[in-house]
Amino acid sequence: MATSRNTPVRQADPPPRLQAALAAARRGWPVFPLHPYSTFPAVDDWESAATTDIDAITATWAQAAYNVGIACGPAGLVVVDLDPARGSPPPPEWAELGVTHGRDVLRVLAERAGEPDPVDTYTVITPGKTGPPGTGEHRYYTAPDGVELRNSAGERGNGLGWHVDTRAHGGIIVAAGSIRRVNGRPGLYRIARDLPVAPLPEWLATRLTPPPPQPRIPLQLPRGTRRDAYVSAALANESANVEHATPGIRGDTMFAAAAALGELVGNGLLDELAVETALLNAARHHDGVENWDRAEALRHLRNGLKRGKANPRPLDDVPA
Repeated sequence: MATSRNTPVRQADPPPRLQAALAAARRGWPVFPLHPYSTFPAVDDWESAATTDIDAITATWAQAAYNVGIACGPAGLVVVDLDPARGSPPPPEWAELGVTHGRDVLRVLAERAGEPDPVDTYTVITPGKTGPPGTGEHRYYTAPDGVELRNSAGERGNGLGWHVDTRAHGGIIVAAGSIRRVNGRPGLYRIARDLPVAPLPEWLATRLTPPPPQPRIPLQLPRGTRRDAYVSAALANESANVEHATPGIRGDTMFAAAAALGELVGNGLLDELAVETALLNAARHHDGVENWDRAEALRHLRNGLKRGKANPRPLDDVPA
């Protein structure tokens, strides 16, 4: 079709999810691709891949209609994720307060702290399975200075409460403009309150700050014989496996390490406290990363020890 030389040609708008990625990046939030209609990263090292570079974002989203992930740590964000019941009633201690949604829990916590409900901030509604009553909220806050907050899940560890999760360092949040399939239909992450991002309230920061890590306890192991060397090497190797385990396999890795060392505990060659100390030391840096905490580590560790002690490892081929 011919056009007049004096008539400007309007450029097509970018695709919606590219627009969403660019909008987040312009706020200073590093973004990376999630699989289309999904909340899972489409790249392996997503935190390193996250960027605010407009050209890089445009090139990436030209490849597919990716959803948009925000790397909360580099973005300087703490996002409070408030979810509905989804068919599971709240525990009695919350139900008696009239709580039916994570947002009710946050309101109650604010009242107990003598503070207002922290609603006045940038907020995104997340798609739910049952329409508006089943939708969740992502409330965005700027992270406090001087402390590195990690993710939390429900009431575990230093979490906030029933159906209240947080995303911070090590966490991903799905940006507004992304789409997730819900019961076969597209559900949009949409902005509910387009306000400036408020600082994380001090009372919330205090609640979310983890206790200082337990000090590493020096191990006292017998030394001198080849069998002692074998036992010490086994302890070091299994501890390294736990330390370098990635999210998703940490529980299995801790269980396997504890079971292997438990076999040595079972035949009297290794002290159970030494095993527990070594493996908990190795797991310390996982605390707060993708919902991992000391209680989770202990659960897998003790289950593994129980399995290993029931099957003592013979060491007849290792000289005493």
